[in-house]
Amino acid sequence: MAEPERSLKVFVSGDVNGKFNSLFSRISSIQKKMGKFDLLFCVGSFFGNDMSQWVPYKDGEKEVPVETYILGCNDDEYAQHFMEDGGGELCSNVTYLGKSGLFTSTSGLTVGYLSGRDGGDKDDFSHFSKADVDALKRKILNTSTFKGIDILLTSVWPKDVNKYGTELKQQPTCASESVAQLALAVKPRYHFSGLEGISYERNPYRNHKLLTGQQSHVSRFVALAHAGNKDKLKYLYAFNIVPLKYIGADELHKQPVDTTECPYKKDFNQQTSRGAPERNEFFYGNSPSAGTKRHGTVHGDEPPGKRSSEPPKPKGPCWFCLGSPEVEKHLVVSVGTSVYLALAKGGLNEQHVLILPIGHFQSLVTCSDDVLQEIAKYKAALKKFYKSQGKTPVFFERNFKSSHTQIQTVPIPKDKAGSCMQVFMDNASQLGIDLVEIPERSDLKEIVPAGKTYFYVELPTGEKLFHSIKKNFPVQFGREVLADEVLLNQPDKVDWRNCAVSKEKEKELAKQFQQDFRSFDFNAL
Repeated sequence: MAEPERSLKVFVSGDVNGKFNSLFSRISSIQKKMGKFDLLFCVGSFFGNDMSQWVPYKDGEKEVPVETYILGCNDDEYAQHFMEDGGGELCSNVTYLGKSGLFTSTSGLTVGYLSGRDGGDKDDFSHFSKADVDALKRKILNTSTFKGIDILLTSVWPKDVNKYGTELKQQPTCASESVAQLALAVKPRYHFSGLEGISYERNPYRNHKLLTGQQSHVSRFVALAHAGNKDKLKYLYAFNIVPLKYIGADELHKQPVDTTECPYKKDFNQQTSRGAPERNEFFYGNSPSAGTKRHGTVHGDEPPGKRSSEPPKPKGPCWFCLGSPEVEKHLVVSVGTSVYLALAKGGLNEQHVLILPIGHFQSLVTCSDDVLQEIAKYKAALKKFYKSQGKTPVFFERNFKSSHTQIQTVPIPKDKAGSCMQVFMDNASQLGIDLVEIPERSDLKEIVPAGKTYFYVELPTGEKLFHSIKKNFPVQFGREVLADEVLLNQPDKVDWRNCAVSKEKEKELAKQFQQDFRSFDFNAL
């Protein structure tokens, strides 16, 4: 457990924009109720066009109520209020941190900071360059005991921070890939940004890959609005924090229930701290022996997370590539841009469908981003469709003895949804299948590499279950569970061949489904 006496009380503010009285009076009010705070950090723009409120603090006529550290300017017009890049005291209790660096408080709190906007290759007082970011990464990563930092302060948001996370209603105007790569590398427990006038608190994300056994702490991203904004958006964040150096591993590595995958992907075009492109990735079940690393990539010569715009070609006939002559096109009920929907042949019921990529992708793990996005749209549409009929879907994929991605979609009565988890776990246990629950917001690509066989299911109640197939696996497992007496109670339909009907009947069922689904089909609207 962390020692209570090591805990620090910290404020973080968004853009002050010269409204010092609003900020400092608010802080004074809070401290009267909650006691003295140790530190205040300010992200975004500290100064504004009106400097009249600053003069009394600078001249010592008014007192800043807490030890305050600020980032540098984001616009050249305010550069006159700062000294050189090295930082320094601007008035009593207000210190400019500098352009970039690592600050360690007397209590051991580690704070990485990066001032200014992203200038790409441009490097001036109000912009940072890639070289600045690389230098900061090296400075932080090369500390002998590095395992992360407590706080990262950047005025600019990291790019794609909302991926997998809390919904962002307003997108930032100038999010930075360099800042995302910085956050990915230095693993802050808290990352604060400003500039955008947006209040946003993302749910925590993990800094390790699931199921590797190499746990790390989570990171939290918080964006703060402008001080004294008329919409009363949150601009001041108050929290207690024990410096990382004083926290034991068990406490540090706790994962809140809403933790997601990391939203950032390593940019293999950027250099590592040693100056060479890093090509190491660790995946669950990817190595010859557990706990080792495997060198290489997951898709030809591309780094993990990257995909070619053109899908790979099948090595032989494929029954599911839509352009293939082998496809039974009379079963197709909806066609999108990259994905289509087809009635399942020998389905568990008349509304059992398959979600399939139009092009040839072997599994969900190998699918391109556009395919995954359209699969998600079909899932959402099907959920609404089934809900209108008092049902709810189970989605599962068996990436074993299959050559094309098939998302089996089976509706069950809505009142059976709560039993799904237990029925899957009971059946798995009886068959010796190690079915594990993975976090609801997890990304399958972060868990298993391309080429690895697995079984994966998404339950109506939000849980996701996963099994890494080592050698043998019952190919009808998903159907067998759903046919269980507790769910669909159709034990005679475990094998699809027992459910086969004539081609004319298949055409009739497909036409009926197409008509029923039309008002929910985003391709037909």
